[in-house]
Amino acid sequence: MVRLSKWLLKEAGSELNKTLSKILVCPLSKQPLRVCKEPASLISDSIGVSFPIKDGIPCLVPTDGKILDTDDHDTMKDDDTAEDSARTY
Repeated sequence: MVRLSKWLLKEAGSELNKTLSKILVCPLSKQPLRVCKEPASLISDSIGVSFPIKDGIPCLVPTDGKILDTDDHDTMKDDDTAEDSARTY
């Protein structure tokens, strides 16, 4: 498992690998996360929290999460690509 994780993170480079983004869930709500490219983060729409991605590594420690204001949440939602929008939850 560790080798697979290291390989996935290496392949991700500065962006999060699609496979990895499909298996990651919010550490608080256990719901799927949405990738936001600007700023690089993973968004939990169910609870309105953003988790940063630093050097291609998602920081999913609950204390690293940032509660989104309604304005931030709407702005980050506009950054979705068609690929992210097509993902079903």
